[in-house]
Amino acid sequence: MAFPTLNDIKFALIRIKSFIHRTPILTSSAINQIAGCEIYFKCENFQKVGAFKARGAANAVMKLSEEERAKGVATHSSGNHAAALARAAQVIGIPAYIVMPSNAPEIKKKAVRGYGGEIIECEPNLMARETTLEKVVKETGATFIPPYDYMDVVEGQATCALEFLDDQPDLECLIAPVGGGGLLGGTALLAHYWDPEVKVYGAEPKGADDAYRSLKAGRIIPQTNPQTIADGLLTSLGDINFEIISRYVKDILLATDPQIIEAMRLIYERMKIVIEPSCAVPLAGLLANKEQFKGKKVGIILSGGNVDLGKLPF
Repeated sequence: MAFPTLNDIKFALIRIKSFIHRTPILTSSAINQIAGCEIYFKCENFQKVGAFKARGAANAVMKLSEEERAKGVATHSSGNHAAALARAAQVIGIPAYIVMPSNAPEIKKKAVRGYGGEIIECEPNLMARETTLEKVVKETGATFIPPYDYMDVVEGQATCALEFLDDQPDLECLIAPVGGGGLLGGTALLAHYWDPEVKVYGAEPKGADDAYRSLKAGRIIPQTNPQTIADGLLTSLGDINFEIISRYVKDILLATDPQIIEAMRLIYERMKIVIEPSCAVPLAGLLANKEQFKGKKVGIILSGGNVDLGKLPF
């Protein structure tokens, strides 16, 4: 499997520059004191569409040929990828067809419509999502852009770590949350090219630990019946991302839901910023494994801030 090169990732950043924010890096001396290490937070919660997903979607859309662009793009997603793809399509003036389960949060549907995406609803199960998407692609000729298991998407997500290490070159470790693995895969790939000495970790909820189990088993173990507040990390690991993660990720850190909620609250209280539960998982994983990171300079990617403020867990 041929992965994107360092040059590919650098070109991706140039390609999507006008689509995205170069997000800031924040620190908190209070959190450093609690953690026993120096943490740098890359704030993708301030990204366009409120999440890192804007990067991969923009890169994939920008790489389409004129012929493909004319027919538009399609995906199935009930989360941040849906909004990210709708927005990327809107920016260059092409149609976006988004298959969403009927029980997807209204706030997510509103975001997709706000970016000009056309929503096609389906039953809330994977089979219905896939068959509905197949039908949409057949009828429209649109290009299917998957949320994470797609090389152009992984290449786009890797631009986050490229900015991070460019702005903060002395980091010793990087931690990213892992669901489908697009962000962690892209982060691990970039760090390997940039400086193989940088240790990359994934962070995952204990109630949805398929990446942890897959890494230990040396093969993909699909996610079954995940139970966690971190609703952005419920998907199974993608094949492309498993390949990258197996090679370049040192370990997956696990955190319980109470630990995730505690870390989320800590970021709200100490840093005064809005993050979603999935976004708190890396800090929760670090705090559950403090000894490993004692005295080190650690980079954490805060993946997104799309949270229903009426349903905060604290």
